[in-house]
Amino acid sequence: MSVDIVAITEIKAIALRAPIETPVRTSFGIMTDRPAVFIEVRDREGHRGLGEVWCNFPSVGAEHRARLALATVGPLLQRLSPLPVSTIFARLMQALHILALQSGEWGPLRQVAAGFDMACHDLGARRAGLPLHAFLREAYGLEGPCARQVRAYASGIGPEQPAAIAAAEQARGHRAFKLKVGFGEAVDRRALDAIRMAIGDGATLMIDANQGWACAEAIRLGRAFAAYDLAWLEEPLAADRPEAEWQAVAEATPIPLAAGENMNATAEFAAAIDSRALRFIQPDAAKWGGLSGCLDVARRARAAGLTYCPHYLGGGVGLLASAHLLAAAGGDGLLEIDTNPNPWRDRLIAGLMPLADGCVLLGDAPGLGLRPDVEALAQLNEG
Repeated sequence: MSVDIVAITEIKAIALRAPIETPVRTSFGIMTDRPAVFIEVRDREGHRGLGEVWCNFPSVGAEHRARLALATVGPLLQRLSPLPVSTIFARLMQALHILALQSGEWGPLRQVAAGFDMACHDLGARRAGLPLHAFLREAYGLEGPCARQVRAYASGIGPEQPAAIAAAEQARGHRAFKLKVGFGEAVDRRALDAIRMAIGDGATLMIDANQGWACAEAIRLGRAFAAYDLAWLEEPLAADRPEAEWQAVAEATPIPLAAGENMNATAEFAAAIDSRALRFIQPDAAKWGGLSGCLDVARRARAAGLTYCPHYLGGGVGLLASAHLLAAAGGDGLLEIDTNPNPWRDRLIAGLMPLADGCVLLGDAPGLGLRPDVEALAQLNEG
């Protein structure tokens, strides 16, 4: 069988939750625990692969997505197999189109399809005996060397203790940091003052408004916050606001704009890239597109002179996949690493992505480099 063809005969999916002491706050909602949905696929020869499905919101969403994986999307993948890995997300969504229209479940279905796409790429890489980033370059015909080292940044820093968290992450090896804003100008300014003082003038700092502002407010605050020497302003507007509003913010604000985690179609990414309103393009491989869709976006962005930076705020499977994807895509983008506690990430990737001087180093084990199967992942938060 060709290196890029997979034939799936068995699927598994599990929804997990871990308690956390401090809720994770954004401008639109709060996470009171850390959910995860992990997927496993196998072929007739016993090769397997792991994937992850975005499930942070709504608070009851993880269990629903796991059921969709087991009852709907997974069986469909088995019926469609064998498939080239580069077509998996697109073929699944093509077959699910009418169901998505009928049910209105576009988001969950896209997210589950993305998780299966990720798992199939891991399977293909393990079968080929290649680390995932090397498999991606071979399967997609990417030219040039693939670096095992990628730049990273500390994300998910809220307004509660920004200085303490940033200082701790800086000591751990981070050189770039992203602060959540959108909690009111006074709160945002206090947090910006604290984190900039903690990390120093030489460190890279970004902010994320999580779609929390209207156009006029985004322009006003973008101008006001430019004094903090920010590398980008992420999602100042709702993802579905008209292109004219994004253009207005981009033209009036001195901070480069970033977005992409809430775009849901190749055409949306193409339009955003063509508009030149964004400097940084941020698809999430566990939320839309899987590795096939996001790699396509990354290549389009780089060809247009923009920077691909994968969005990610979940467990260790998706984080590893995002790191390998960034390594394969190339460029000077940064990998997002959440600073909030998450056992589905911390215990899973321990030792697999060492961080030093603002970069993480990927291993050379086949696929993602993970040994546990999906049942073993359920034990990660015990003890």
